[in-house]
Amino acid sequence: MSGLMKLDTEAYKALMKRYIETRDEQSLYEIEQASKAFIKNNVLPDEIVNMHIQSLQDLYPNLSEDIQYSMNFLLEAMIAYGIAHQEYQQLREKQSELKAEISVAASMQETLLETKKPNIEGLDIGVISVPAHQMNGDYHHFVKGRDGSLGIAMADVIGKGIPAALCMSMIKYAMDSYPEDAMTPKAILANMNRVVERNVDPSMFITMFYAQYLPSDHTLRYASAGHEPGFYYNSSQDVFVELKTKGLVLGVTPDTTYPQYELKIEQGDMVILLTDGVTECRDGERFIEREEVLDVIKQNAHLPAQVMVDQTFKYFERLQDFELRDDFTLLILRREV
Repeated sequence: MSGLMKLDTEAYKALMKRYIETRDEQSLYEIEQASKAFIKNNVLPDEIVNMHIQSLQDLYPNLSEDIQYSMNFLLEAMIAYGIAHQEYQQLREKQSELKAEISVAASMQETLLETKKPNIEGLDIGVISVPAHQMNGDYHHFVKGRDGSLGIAMADVIGKGIPAALCMSMIKYAMDSYPEDAMTPKAILANMNRVVERNVDPSMFITMFYAQYLPSDHTLRYASAGHEPGFYYNSSQDVFVELKTKGLVLGVTPDTTYPQYELKIEQGDMVILLTDGVTECRDGERFIEREEVLDVIKQNAHLPAQVMVDQTFKYFERLQDFELRDDFTLLILRREV
């Protein structure tokens, strides 16, 4: 058996002869074990076939030409197969290396973009962000101002993978370097626009929504750079209203200005912010409608905000043909008192 492990033609020939003459199970077991050794030692298929042909010719020198030609044909096929298999294995190895690198990059991105939900008296906040793939092209961030205000940023890179992740990291650190006493939405977006215009490839677009909640008078200021519109839930009227805004995506022109809007938030009211990945989810061939998302939120409105966003994602995830085509980020802010 040890000779066979080393691709010994004599050992192979003896084993083949024994099986042809006796049809014993032991011969099949031995060739099975040998095959595992062939794989471990990177023996190519054409080498095994060539050994088989030599053994066959030695055992049966009077084989017909048709059989000999067929074996030669098999040898050529195995040579081609061996080359193709080697190329396939090399691609598998490269793919494995790439996956490992992306996994490390995703872990680093998660650390770099980590943001903690702040505790603001009278506010209930819930947020969920689920990447469609390993790297997340969505970004959300909370900033507590010196005046007690809460800044909420949500951005989406129109692009995927590592370039999108690098853009998100740049946005986060640009925001962290911005003075907290000037954190108005229109100022934030104007600053981010200059950063993106100077540092990001023109083929990559970034949308962003920035809101600032002032607990002192329960006012929400907000502005948008081409981002998916959010919603305001008026609890007294039990209706959702779209937060309509104007503003170019970041980085188109260096001197873009962004209109700022204000909204009074009453007790029980909610603000819903999201990325377009929420509404680009699919149920089979059908896109999830925005109204469906709002209906699910409304059904869970009696629950804490974090449970609301978790349940909303789980609701769509449970759909039989659900498909997450883009990164899914959903944030809910509710005034409690």
